[in-house]
Amino acid sequence: MDVLGKARRLESTIAARLDEAAKGLVRPRLREPLEIVLAILDAVERRIEPTGRGTRVFPFNRIELSVVAPSRETRGRLEAVFAGATPLRTRIVDRLQSLGCSPVDVVVEIQYVDRGEPTWSAPEFDLQFARVADPEDNLRELASQPAQIEIRVLHGVMDRWAYSLAAPRIDVGRGAEVRDQRNRLIRTNHVVFSEGAGDVNQTVSRKHAHIEYEPVTGHFRLRDDGSEHGTEIVRGGRTISVLRGTRGARLQSDDEVVLGEARVRIRLPRP
Repeated sequence: MDVLGKARRLESTIAARLDEAAKGLVRPRLREPLEIVLAILDAVERRIEPTGRGTRVFPFNRIELSVVAPSRETRGRLEAVFAGATPLRTRIVDRLQSLGCSPVDVVVEIQYVDRGEPTWSAPEFDLQFARVADPEDNLRELASQPAQIEIRVLHGVMDRWAYSLAAPRIDVGRGAEVRDQRNRLIRTNHVVFSEGAGDVNQTVSRKHAHIEYEPVTGHFRLRDDGSEHGTEIVRGGRTISVLRGTRGARLQSDDEVVLGEARVRIRLPRP
């Protein structure tokens, strides 16, 4: 009997299983913001297509980036790098042009989420690519006035229990009117959280957020207007942060919108 050989094989099997168990217990190190940026650029580069005769093309004009930001600190560090002296979009365009692609007019949409999905190709982020046609000829034929959307309060006190509105822009905030130090009217909120109605309402800024209609796509987007306590979307158990200075986040029907500590539910019309 080859006792020594059997012992060695057993030792190797035990070592391999222990190694696999250790890998399952040790969480991989999340990359630093700049490392994530470089990984994003490499992922974008892999989508370049050759068109013959030494020319290349990037076939998309829209990139949707989902990034894991489990804390405000992490989100702040990512935002500082993404919107720094050389914004992420500029880095992407520069990388594409340096590789021989013709000038690209690409839109980069960033969403911050609490956790990643098992289907993501990278633990820190996910990229979705799309090409959206530019319907300039049909722009006037598209609905200049959007369909009616419904906004119902879930937590907090609004002047009405629900609003049904159809407007290109819907302003949301505390109080019906917002005035400057000289008492000049600078904004009228369409969705009004009542003044003096408790601590929850106090977390809603006077100029908190707005919903904007995109006639080209037919989508509604939520944008933060520099609120003090932040704006988020809760969808399917996931939280999407809506940061000031970005394109905001596209709304879907039945989304819960978090304004400070207040909450509303959005009902959008069917396509």
